[in-house]
Amino acid sequence: MFNSLSDRLTATFKNLKGKGRLTEADVDATVREIRRALLDADVAVPVVREFTAAVKERALGLEVSEALNPGQQVVKIVNEELQNILGGQTRRIRMAKSGPTIIMLAGLQGAGKTTLAGKLGKWLKGQGHRPLLVASDLQRPNAVTQLQVVGERAGVPVFAPHPGTTSEFDDPTGDPVQVARDGVAQARARLHDVVIVDTAGRLGIDEALMTQARDIRDAVRPDEVLFVIDAMIGQDAVNTAQAFNEGVDFTGVVLSKLDGDARGGAALSVASVTGKPIMFASTGENVDDFEQFHPDRMASRILDMGDVLTLIEQAEKQWDRAEAEKMARKFTDQEDFTFEDFLAQMQQLRKMGSMKKMLMMMPGAAGMREQLENFDEREIDRVEAIVRSMTPHERVAPKIINGSRRARIAKGSGVTVSEVNQLMERFAQAQKMMKRLAQGKGVPGMPGGIPGMPGAGAGAGGGKKGKGKGSAKKGGSRSGNPAKRAQENAALEQQRKQKAPAGSAFGAAQAQPDPADLNLPKGFEKFLGK
Repeated sequence: MFNSLSDRLTATFKNLKGKGRLTEADVDATVREIRRALLDADVAVPVVREFTAAVKERALGLEVSEALNPGQQVVKIVNEELQNILGGQTRRIRMAKSGPTIIMLAGLQGAGKTTLAGKLGKWLKGQGHRPLLVASDLQRPNAVTQLQVVGERAGVPVFAPHPGTTSEFDDPTGDPVQVARDGVAQARARLHDVVIVDTAGRLGIDEALMTQARDIRDAVRPDEVLFVIDAMIGQDAVNTAQAFNEGVDFTGVVLSKLDGDARGGAALSVASVTGKPIMFASTGENVDDFEQFHPDRMASRILDMGDVLTLIEQAEKQWDRAEAEKMARKFTDQEDFTFEDFLAQMQQLRKMGSMKKMLMMMPGAAGMREQLENFDEREIDRVEAIVRSMTPHERVAPKIINGSRRARIAKGSGVTVSEVNQLMERFAQAQKMMKRLAQGKGVPGMPGGIPGMPGAGAGAGGGKKGKGKGSAKKGGSRSGNPAKRAQENAALEQQRKQKAPAGSAFGAAQAQPDPADLNLPKGFEKFLGK
């Protein structure tokens, strides 16, 4: 959604790289480019003015002029100000102290309210709640049927006592306010702790829409009124949000269609203009493509700093702990990595969702966006088909796969022999890497191995110890002269004292989450290099 804005801001910050001091002209040029990038992305003009004024004031202040790396300090300022216009802090659902928590959805027709009701229901179910969906949209043709289908896909029950309209030529019948009221009563009777009320929308804002929404709100007294807005509607997003805020006084915003290719900057303006936080985001068509909105993480995505925390959370939800522990034992016992393990790991990754989306959450992904866009998810299906075409013995002993076996595997999986050969070559390389990791030797071709890994001091070639210059035992060569040796020791001690702690991307020390604290499986800790 924010690819264009991300590219423009990243290109702007490249001009600041390596500058020891920023002049007022440098700051003005940077702020001017940021202003253009935001306006081109459809961010509302008042928000752009406020944002750029705050960035300029801070960039000309002491926090940049006295910084060791002024360019990175400006990036830090932009990141913090982006978080501010996105709402500042993560806002979670306020649960009712007694009785079911009632959540009402409001928004224009086509914004995605009905689909989002199912996504929110499944998300809440995953949090341990027992949600109930209420079909109060009796106006849009087949809206009730759509909610029932979405509810079935999400595994969430739907209260739909009235069928609603089935054609655009039918006159709406039934009382949506009474349906909402009865839905809440049904939830209390059947011990559902959350009620999600889907309401009608219009193609445009009118008084009938607002009156019906207010009547439903007054009848059920919701704990949360979530305004669902299409992230691709452009500048009209701000006007629509202001109208609904005045009409129903919503408590939070949900961005739908965040996976679209429109500029989407107007959606960034909603929180700043209305003063109401963005709480959730819909990122795809599947019922699982839904996530809590974190302003700090979204700001990091826009600035191409990645969103590793969301990636880890997805891994925690989908990762099979038994399989991870089995893989960890293989590392410990230094057993061979087989095609059975390869297949199991691939299935684990597929549970986490789209590989393309996961890779786009990695820091610096914008630099390889073209390759990621061209990545074919079906390639994973082809690889899985090749492995499944092997016999159980071939999977655990791939060395027996000769030319005739490769031809049979290719025919059975519907691919060419060359594709089977390529997979075999990649797998052989993966086997070698896994063996080196199990032995604590680091990754081949990477000087020093993986930081934090056992054996991280080993060289790329895994050369013999003690052969290189200055690599004698006990920390390198020392002079035989006692006085000279004392001087060398004093110099080394001084160097140790002067070493500063490793900094963050902004030039300041920043604590990183420990995988142990995140309760990750051992195999994933090894992947992270912890």
